[in-house]
Amino acid sequence: MDLYMMNCELLATCSALGYLEGDVYHREPDCLESVKDLIRYLRHEDETRDVRQQLGAAQILQNDLLPILVQHPQDKVLFDAVVRLMVNLTQPALLCFGKVPPDAASRHHFLQVLSYLQAYKEAFASEKVFGVLSEKLYDLLQLDWEQRQEEDTLLIERILLLVRNVLHVPPDPTEEQSVDGDASVHDRVLWALHISGMDDLLKFLASAQAEQQWALHVLEIISLMFRDQSPEELAALGQGQAAAEHREDTRELETLRQRELAERRARGLRRPSRHSRFGGSYVLQGLKAIGDRDVVFHKGLHNLKSYSHDLGKETRRVPRRRQAAPEAEPPRRSARNVRLFLRRFCQDFLEGCYNRLMLLVKDQLVREKAQQHDETYYLWATAFFMAFNRRRGFRPELVSETVGVRAFHFIEQNLTTYYEMALMDKKEAATWARRMHLALKAYQELLRTVQEMDRSPEQAVRDSSQVIKSNIFYLMEYRELFLALFRKFDETKQPRSFLRDLVETAHLFLRMLERFCRGRAGLVVQSKRVRRRKKPRAPAALAPQPPSAAELEELWAGLAPQLQACLQGEVPLPEDAVPFDAASETPVEEQRAEALLRIQGCLRDARAPQALRLLRSARDVWPEGDVFGPPDAGPPEETQLLREILFAPLPRHVPPEDEAPEEEEEEDEEEEEETVQVSEKEFNFLDYLKRFACAPVVRALVLLLRGYARNSPRTNHCAARLLHRLARDLRMEALLFQLSLFALFHRLLSDPAAGAHQELVALAKFVLGKFFALAATNKKAFVELLFWKSPAAVREMTEGYGSLREGEGAGRSRVPPWTPQEEQELRELYWKYKEVEGEDVIAAIVAHLPAPGRTRRQVVKQLVRLGLASSTKDFPRERKGTRLVLWTQEQEEELARLFEEFQGSEDVLGNIMKHLTARRSRARVVEKLLGLGLVSERKELYKKRRRKGHGPGPGVAGASAAPAQDSSAEDGDSEEEEEEDEAEEGPMEEHWVPEEGAGQGLAHHLHQEGLAGPLRWLENCLRRTAGDREEDGVSHPVPLVPLSEENEDAMEDRRFRALLRQLGLRPPASEQESFWRIPAALTPQQLRRAAASIAHRGPDPPGSPQELLEPPRCPRDPDPAERPPAGLGSDSESEEPVPVPSAAQPGTKRRREPDSEDEDTGGSGAEPDPAAPRSQEDEDKDEDEDPQPLGRRKRVRRVEDEDEEED
Repeated sequence: MDLYMMNCELLATCSALGYLEGDVYHREPDCLESVKDLIRYLRHEDETRDVRQQLGAAQILQNDLLPILVQHPQDKVLFDAVVRLMVNLTQPALLCFGKVPPDAASRHHFLQVLSYLQAYKEAFASEKVFGVLSEKLYDLLQLDWEQRQEEDTLLIERILLLVRNVLHVPPDPTEEQSVDGDASVHDRVLWALHISGMDDLLKFLASAQAEQQWALHVLEIISLMFRDQSPEELAALGQGQAAAEHREDTRELETLRQRELAERRARGLRRPSRHSRFGGSYVLQGLKAIGDRDVVFHKGLHNLKSYSHDLGKETRRVPRRRQAAPEAEPPRRSARNVRLFLRRFCQDFLEGCYNRLMLLVKDQLVREKAQQHDETYYLWATAFFMAFNRRRGFRPELVSETVGVRAFHFIEQNLTTYYEMALMDKKEAATWARRMHLALKAYQELLRTVQEMDRSPEQAVRDSSQVIKSNIFYLMEYRELFLALFRKFDETKQPRSFLRDLVETAHLFLRMLERFCRGRAGLVVQSKRVRRRKKPRAPAALAPQPPSAAELEELWAGLAPQLQACLQGEVPLPEDAVPFDAASETPVEEQRAEALLRIQGCLRDARAPQALRLLRSARDVWPEGDVFGPPDAGPPEETQLLREILFAPLPRHVPPEDEAPEEEEEEDEEEEEETVQVSEKEFNFLDYLKRFACAPVVRALVLLLRGYARNSPRTNHCAARLLHRLARDLRMEALLFQLSLFALFHRLLSDPAAGAHQELVALAKFVLGKFFALAATNKKAFVELLFWKSPAAVREMTEGYGSLREGEGAGRSRVPPWTPQEEQELRELYWKYKEVEGEDVIAAIVAHLPAPGRTRRQVVKQLVRLGLASSTKDFPRERKGTRLVLWTQEQEEELARLFEEFQGSEDVLGNIMKHLTARRSRARVVEKLLGLGLVSERKELYKKRRRKGHGPGPGVAGASAAPAQDSSAEDGDSEEEEEEDEAEEGPMEEHWVPEEGAGQGLAHHLHQEGLAGPLRWLENCLRRTAGDREEDGVSHPVPLVPLSEENEDAMEDRRFRALLRQLGLRPPASEQESFWRIPAALTPQQLRRAAASIAHRGPDPPGSPQELLEPPRCPRDPDPAERPPAGLGSDSESEEPVPVPSAAQPGTKRRREPDSEDEDTGGSGAEPDPAAPRSQEDEDKDEDEDPQPLGRRKRVRRVEDEDEEED
């Protein structure tokens, strides 16, 4: 759609607003409805903001909305609607798009919306518009709180938001190219705001007791009003500073004039008065060309100084990710009348509003009532108004709210947060850097205010300053802040202005700290030290040993009198003993077992009343089976039952330990723990200053001084003073012996205007003199220029290489150095154990190394240093379960013999694993069988399954002939449960048709267990679905929704779900499904046969229980011609393949999500047979990854147990 061709509906709506005839705007009858329609259109615009762009191109705000606002303010409903529409139209482009779009098309739309906003701002630079808004806001503020309606409060907020939006629009650099002192669009908007009296209303809102809710709105508007202003310039205005400004401009012009005159004189000396037709060719001795000869120079001598090998080369482009961060808009000098009214506003605001408003804003920030990142306005206001107050006749009482230890703590906390987020959130690092810059400026202004308090004539103010300084200098966080900011400075994320403020603030902090320490002997400060020590891993938690029979007899002898007293009513029983929690996700059966354990625990803890109360409460909850005694049990029965519970060996659940994944960097037997020790120590300023003697600090200072010509004298002084402290005070001149700094000195000394930078010139001469003095004795000093240096390298460079004693310098660490004897022994051990098969070389070396003991990492690194290994990756750490041992010839012959022996069995791989002499994982055995050519593909090793009705397999006849009997053996029960799980976990096809009579035996068994009601419900659902499909002629998957508690419990029963599978029903296919479904592929006749098969007919089950629990399996690999078009487990109406249902037990709705395996399988296709061996990749993944999480299937746990036994 062409945005410049207006939509017909929008055009009709805009035409119904009215028309402008001369200076009079005539409304149409449908004006109000048209405004509401425009609001509705804006609410449904697309991501390109098409409606907003069309309205901006049509200039609806300039031609219609503003005239309506100015000429018809008496219509309250229309005025409210117009303000709502203008608030929407003028909202910032960043709010519309979320962020600056990265792609070109979206960025075009972003810039188009921004251009319309700039046109709106120019239209708002009208005294009439702000006059109407001010009058309406004044009338609303005159209403008392009991008279003010909700619509009035909303209108106040919308007017403030409209003013905020208009002031927020950035300037257009292509349109506003005027010099300082001219009125820009922003200045004209501010002047209209001032003439209308809106600034007085803002001051009223900031100071009124009843208008506290608008504190953040007012602070945001004020911050936008002073966006282009400098507090120092505003404070100096009207104090004879016109002459000061003139002198500053004259000084800058004089500097430029001196540089121009010097360049002109240099050009005059280079060129002769008479032009030479033959420039000549010269040989530059000592300057080599590409070959071995000297450079031949074919130009005049006046061009010799500009010669470089880079002449004629193409300029190398800097990648965008390495480009310096862009600078913010420099503050411009507004028109004088605008600056005068802003200065007056600052004075009134400080005297009547600042402390109260900042208190309210901080309270909202602390209580988290504000929006995200609103603290940036608080930080800006702190820096701006405190700087204005400091330069405008410093009065500490006007800014008392933001002067104190709490203010320091709040700003330091935010600065640290921004610093950490800039390191973590790489994509938004530039945004976090801007917020960090605001916090740093506020912190700098706090320090300057405290410094100004030291000069106050009032003793109380000076005492307050001493208290603040003693607190901030005592805490370690304030002292370490600047070191962290210097070390993590990144010029690609943080602009040069941030570095400038960082250097100035660090210089101020160091000077204040030095003066604070000067008159005090034995200054004590806080020190925090992080200790890292290795501790042995805690042993596995062991289950407590049960008491012996003698101990239980002795315990019961002491409990009997207490129980007798409780049974006779002499001791009251507690009322808070509840054995059952209906809201718990724990099944009822598990809660019953836990109740028994709780009763036993109370008895063993000699708490007879609690045990008796729990017993009686549990009897009321679980009366069936007389587990807790009969309902009419008397005192003798209860006493005997409690005795049996006390002596019963109840199984206690030991929670499994969370095994953390083993990392490459940690030792197997040890782990590190960190402890922060807080102590006090005597402070030494020079020791603290030595912390700044590092390469990141020097590199940042050199980067700042590269723009010395553009820096202010204050900035150059701070940077030079910091370098002077490092070179002179610490006697580390060699720390500054760096080629980039020397190139800067060369440019400075050859600058014609170097006279304006005398401090830098003196520093350059001092450092260069020290360097050439050192170079006379140390010829390697010239090579050292290429590297940034540490204090240890400086000491070696000045005192001689190898002068550091053991344990000094950067090399000092907790790792003792390797002696020649140890290195020789390491070589011998390495060659000794290198060729040993099946043994970890590094582990063997560590075990045979003498004291002091070496870690695995130290040994590997030393082997790399000695050249015995190319990389540390040559020695990967052996993980659990991945002990790779080569197959010997005897083992291969044994594997081939076992394969021939069990080739015809049901479980070929399982039998081979049981009879292998050398324990190996399934993956290794499968891989070897494939490598020997005994099998051609993995599915030949899959476990063969029996199906009912497909002929008796091996061992089936005996099972079917055996009478149905209940086995009480634990092994039999566990095998039965595992077979049911595997039957339930097998893959299922929706188009699989159940056989006639399927599920009769299992249904009869469920009838005997008391599930007749759920079976009747299932039968009715099947018959109802069959009837519906006959009437409609269309088949859709029908969910089985259990509405009663009985049916829901049945759906959780494992055997009931096995019956559903036998009938051909489909379990939930994914996390989006919660219920079983009747597939669409089942015909009405098949559904009626399934319903008839589960109807109760007689007591004789047709088959043994073992056979009943084995449901018929679906065909594994159907013929390609018969393969269903949809994927396994897909609905018939869906053409897209749906993932196979999870093999985990569905369970209740609450438990389905943690027990699901969709997160592990990733929603992939059909799973392999549960009993078949998994693929090589799956086995390697299971062995190499972390231990299986809770909620895995029993089959997976069983396979892992077998692997552990084999390993």
